[in-house]
Amino acid sequence: MSDRLEALVLGEAPLTVEQVRDVAVRGRPVSIGPSPRDRLEAARRLVFELAEMDIPVYGLNRGVGWNKDKTIDPSFFASFNRNLILSHSAGVLPYASREETRAVMLARLHTLLAGHSGIQPAVAYRYADFLNLGIHPLIPLRGSVGAADITTVSHIGLAMIGEGEVELAGNRLPASEALRRTGLEPLVLGPKDGLAIVSSNALSAGTGALAIGECADLMATADLVYALSLEAIRGHVSPLEEAVHRVRPFPGQLKSVSGIREALEGSDLWNDSDPDTIQDPLSFRDVCQIHGAVYDAIRYAENQLELHLNSSEDNPCVLPEERRILSSANFESVSWTLGFEMLGVALHHVSKSACYRTIKLGTPAFTGLPRFLTADEYASIGFCTAQKTITSLDAEIRQLINPVSTDYYSLAGDIEDHAANAPHVVAKTRAIFERLCYILGIEALHAAQAVDLRGGIKLGRGTEAVYRAVRSAVPFLDRDRILTNDIEMAGSLVRSGELLTRAKAALAPI
Repeated sequence: MSDRLEALVLGEAPLTVEQVRDVAVRGRPVSIGPSPRDRLEAARRLVFELAEMDIPVYGLNRGVGWNKDKTIDPSFFASFNRNLILSHSAGVLPYASREETRAVMLARLHTLLAGHSGIQPAVAYRYADFLNLGIHPLIPLRGSVGAADITTVSHIGLAMIGEGEVELAGNRLPASEALRRTGLEPLVLGPKDGLAIVSSNALSAGTGALAIGECADLMATADLVYALSLEAIRGHVSPLEEAVHRVRPFPGQLKSVSGIREALEGSDLWNDSDPDTIQDPLSFRDVCQIHGAVYDAIRYAENQLELHLNSSEDNPCVLPEERRILSSANFESVSWTLGFEMLGVALHHVSKSACYRTIKLGTPAFTGLPRFLTADEYASIGFCTAQKTITSLDAEIRQLINPVSTDYYSLAGDIEDHAANAPHVVAKTRAIFERLCYILGIEALHAAQAVDLRGGIKLGRGTEAVYRAVRSAVPFLDRDRILTNDIEMAGSLVRSGELLTRAKAALAPI
């Protein structure tokens, strides 16, 4: 792990989605502040006090789920909690990536630090140890219905007690061996520890935090690709005038137009629109509004998710100040899950609009250029069949935006009769990203080809960087060749963030 980044102190200030990314992707270490330590200890004391009084408490001295009527004798606390971890480890492959695993562990650690789980402090510190030592439990990504991700995050608990497998320094090995190598002892779980480990939405919340950052970068790239397409058709800039947007100041719309105007800084398009055409097709004219809707959806999903990350999701909920432990449904994730459903729908508008722009880029009536942007329309087919590829990908996105947060079963003796399928909602949203990367890549290929065919264009500072990035990976289509390779390269430029990175560098203050 990185020792060059300052440790993120947890529990003293709100955790942000960007900080989750720092820890998960950039390897930033973490530490636990003094305030959450006090909260953890106070809640733990109350757990033992109530256990000694034999007050019935779910998951403490009573079973969980349909077994809530089963009494757990104190002599069986350790075995019960160990068995709870083992029995709830029921996830299905594939395993989470390194970055996803780190995001999941951080998400659960921070909700524990609210101090309402009653978990022994050593368990919370073990999450921090795993993050800082690079011990990454193998967490299956599938199997959770989103009413707490109990079948998947339980695999973190397995590693803590020396069971299951982990990844350490790029190697997959038994958790017991990883603990030995790093000088850690397997944890012995006590009252309520097992339930606090498994009863968490950390899988969906952690991967959701990563998705927010991915989507923000993808939309910034979408703004850039659109700007290059606008230059390629010699489109109108009147829809980009700031005065137009001031009279309808949706925050996302303003963000999009700002990024597009910045990308077009220095472009001759500002002085070279054809007044006779009056206005462009909507796929070119309303991009700030469409992209703006996605930015607004991102902001909503991010706000809701950050509220979750900085709250308690535990059932039962420990209230040390009131000396009570109450059954609750704070594991319910529907509020922020709906944000991701909305985000997926918004992204489909981006996808379809990009497809229409791409088709128009290959249509002479809109460009004045050869059909399918061929270099020689008598000897070459050009980008003809790419239209089928891009619209096929859009159809896949259309299928992925179907809501699944309302599709659940009544389980566990009809006690658990609601769920939100949060992990699947986040996963399908990220699957939309993957397809949209290809779609934007194909649009970028068309825009770059049109720029070359037209010739003599002075591009903006940002769009010039995008154009050069495309051309550094994919040469001008001067004759027919295998397009799959070009599409893969262009999609990779979007997915890797290379287009965005190049544009940011070009637009940075000199």
